[in-house]
Amino acid sequence: MLPEAVIVMGVTGVGKSTLGAALAAERGAPFLEGDSFHPPENVRKMSEGIPLQDADRWPWLNLLGQAIAARREPNGAVATCSALRRAYRDRLRVLIGEPLLFVCLQADRDAIAARMQARQGHYMPVTLLDSQLATLELPGRDEWAIVLSANDSVHDMLARLRAESRIRSSNA
Repeated sequence: MLPEAVIVMGVTGVGKSTLGAALAAERGAPFLEGDSFHPPENVRKMSEGIPLQDADRWPWLNLLGQAIAARREPNGAVATCSALRRAYRDRLRVLIGEPLLFVCLQADRDAIAARMQARQGHYMPVTLLDSQLATLELPGRDEWAIVLSANDSVHDMLARLRAESRIRSSNA
């Protein structure tokens, strides 16, 4: 069984929202789209191709973490958040509490760029992809995280999450 709180993480355009929404629907849990918690100033910067700095991210992470913590029961909560650095994930753990699972989506740069160019109405330009990839710190072995290929279908990713949760439950 998956924990009450799951965050689907990764760089822009990797498919966090697609998997997060599907996982939330499967669990009957609320879905929190991390991008909707950005203040207007962050959205303006990103839409202008300006990478966010830590000072921009901390208030956003605080708002998102508090919202997830408030929604994690009774059916849990699923959220999206880039959570690119270990420090950001650590902050979310403090705000949300344990257990908290990070599902890290990965794909190669060209596949992500193609997805970004195909999507409609999103403020994040492809020009920010390289800065996100440079900032990304993959979860360490000591973090509770599952890394999935974003090249897989949503159906296959959900099946892998169910299998991983059964393995963890039987080992507990």
